Order: sequence, then structure tokens, then C-alpha cells
Amino acid sequence: MVLLWAAISLGLLGSLHCVGMCGPIALSLPVHGRSQSSRFIAILVYNAGRIMTYSALGALFGLLGQGFAIFGLQQILSIVLGVIILLSVLLPGDIFAQFSFTSKLHQLFARLKSSLGNLFQNRSTKALFYIGLLNGLLPCGLIYMAITGALASGSVIQGALFMALFGLGTVPAMFSVAWFSNLISVKFRASITKAMPYVVSVMAVLLILRGMNLGIPYISPKMAEQNTEVSCHTTPKVECCHKE
Repeated sequence: MVLLWAAISLGLLGSLHCVGMCGPIALSLPVHGRSQSSRFIAILVYNAGRIMTYSALGALFGLLGQGFAIFGLQQILSIVLGVIILLSVLLPGDIFAQFSFTSKLHQLFARLKSSLGNLFQNRSTKALFYIGLLNGLLPCGLIYMAITGALASGSVIQGALFMALFGLGTVPAMFSVAWFSNLISVKFRASITKAMPYVVSVMAVLLILRGMNLGIPYISPKMAEQNTEVSCHTTPKVECCHKE
């Protein structure tokens, strides 16, 4: 439950970071010239596409986390992910840059951007939905942080729900950008950006506590231990009679 609250909080507080990254896409949506009701629906459809992609990513990584849970590694995974997130906040970004493997990823993202460019020429509502779908696949550090939460959930449903709530948290800011254009000032956006490391750190600590199995309700609940003992009392008794 706490992780789900962390998901929507990460989305709400991190949405202004999304404005900086995806704001140009939201500002360029082909929604101008429509009636207010049509424009409202069009922007919602775009955001629905983003949330659907996030949910699919959450289900995928939740499934991966479920594999760890089956082998009893969910607690370790949660702690490791929390530590990695904390290190990403505390250590300079240059350290992680040297481990870059982005050559092929850049090609993939270039194709995504090209597809997005083609969709912007289409003013249909369907095109806006596809723009949202592809937008959710573009590289974003905040999305990567959210994915770690989905991975630590250890469940397909919980992973999808985590990412869906994260996406819902980003909707108010992203909707406002598309609707009001320059509603959010650069100064206010910078203030939120400064607060982001603290929000991400809180999520990292929650992941670590969750993996420590401390028995704290909602924060670090005791994970059920599988009973592998076989009771001898359940074994049917077989009697053998020997005839002389």
C-alpha cells in the first residue's frame, strides 16, 4: 500500500520534471483549433496513451519481479533496487554515464521520435492516442525510477497498478501544459526539480525497508514463508500382511 502511495506521489511531484522532458510534445499536440470539449477529450486521450504504456511496462517488470519472488529473492531485490536508487541520487551522474550502452537504444529512440513526428501531422484522436503510447517509451530518468518500484512489487497486477498510479500522478501537470501552455513558470519548475532527489530518496528508503522484513505494517510487512515441511501424519498408513 505504501509503495502505491509512493507511486502517485512520485508522479505528482515528478510531473514537473516530465514537463521539462515531455513538455515540448504536450505543447505541440495537434489540439489547437478544436472546440473546448473536443480539445479536453483529445488531451485526455493523449494522457490515456501514456498511462497505458506505463501500465504495460509495469506489468512486464512486475512479471520479472514475480520471478524473483518465486525463488525467494524479492526481499533482496527490493533492497538492491533501493540502494541503487540512493546511489543514483548521492553519486555524480558522470559515474553512471561511463556504463552507457546506448548506441542501439539511441537508434531505437530515433525511430520513436521519427514515428512521433509523423503522427503530429495527423489531427485525429487516434493519432493523439498513439502519440501518448510512444511518448511513454521515450527515455526518462523518472520513469526508470518508477519501473524499479514495479519490479520490486513482485506482481504483474501490482506492477501495472504502480505504473498506472505513477502515470495518473503526472496527468495534472501534463494536462495543464497542453491546455494552458505556459501555465507553469520556469522558476516554479526549477523549485520542484530541486525537491525531486528527496522524493526519489524516500522511495528508495521505502524499498529498502520493504525488503528488510521488519514486520512494520504497510511499510515493512512480514512476508509469508512457504512451509516446505511434509507432515508424516498426512501420509496414509500402509499395512502389509505376510502369509506363512
